[in-house]
Amino acid sequence: MSDTTTEPNAPVPDLTAWTCPAPLRDQSRVVMGHGGGGALSAELVQHLFAPAFGGEVLAQMGDAAALSLGGVRLAFSTDSYVVRPLFFPGGSIGDLAVNGTVNDLAMSGARAAYLSCGFILEEGVELSVVARVAEALGAAAREAGVEVATGDTKVVEAGHGDGIFINTAGIGLIPPGVDLRPQRVVPGDVVIVSGAVGVHGVAIMSVREGLEFGVEIESDCAPLGGLVDAMLAVTPDLHVLRDPTRGGLAAALNEIAAPAGVGVVVQERHVPVPPAVANACAILGLDPLYVANEGKLVAFVPREHADAVLDAMRAHPLGADAQVIGEAVDAHPGMVVARTGLGGTRVVDLPIGEQLPRIC
Repeated sequence: MSDTTTEPNAPVPDLTAWTCPAPLRDQSRVVMGHGGGGALSAELVQHLFAPAFGGEVLAQMGDAAALSLGGVRLAFSTDSYVVRPLFFPGGSIGDLAVNGTVNDLAMSGARAAYLSCGFILEEGVELSVVARVAEALGAAAREAGVEVATGDTKVVEAGHGDGIFINTAGIGLIPPGVDLRPQRVVPGDVVIVSGAVGVHGVAIMSVREGLEFGVEIESDCAPLGGLVDAMLAVTPDLHVLRDPTRGGLAAALNEIAAPAGVGVVVQERHVPVPPAVANACAILGLDPLYVANEGKLVAFVPREHADAVLDAMRAHPLGADAQVIGEAVDAHPGMVVARTGLGGTRVVDLPIGEQLPRIC
């Protein structure tokens, strides 16, 4: 008889008070995981927003929409920023508001030209704090070569916000011959990441939770337009780019693999994870592949161009630590797997929610 056989008179456990540590998929109310960039976010967009809005352009579901207007191809994107705290090592909500939107446009091959900027301020926030954020935003815009062309300000009652929220929308031109989208990925494409992953999420966590890891970890927040320009100068035939923000590298790879209909194999030991990030994740039980970035990109590049593109990335300051981390394959379409240092294989799934909320 099996050791797990239930005795006839054994008490039946009462399951009514049991709870699940992760949010359940069948939700009647919004949960934090809906904003995490994982499966819950995707379901919210695909099953609630997309049917309500409709439209062929929206169906692209990219970081930025690629559209034609007046005979030119444009990239258009919008994002909202609710990071807590407002200031962190390596940046602020102002820097994020510029670089996040600029980078979304860059992932379509476009160099951002103009931004809008909407501030939602909570009653009682100090004007000196607002000024500091605005100055950081303006400096980041100048560094990225983009103009803040229009904006808006709203104020909500005390207790109905969290100091400052910002929304930015951006627009830029897509160069002729550039067509970046997951559907262009084919088996044999080389997967390249532009540098160390997990830095931004751990930087936010360190100041939010008052944690020390022996060395200060600074956010990688930076505009990626120049790096993308350097890559496209080698060849416009890049297949897809993605900046792995919420949900980290794992989410970005899954968001590419599924619509592309290919499998992705990542060599885990080749993924650049700084020792401080690896140590912090080990202590806290986090996976660096799921930790957010704000100044990195992942590229799927045709094999014949991979070496030249990698050289161009390493010649740019924001790609100096670029690494080939894997490839697209015929096997297990839509699934991402990692080959571990011990020779095993693990599935790198799309996260349900997010390991650390409000990191951008």
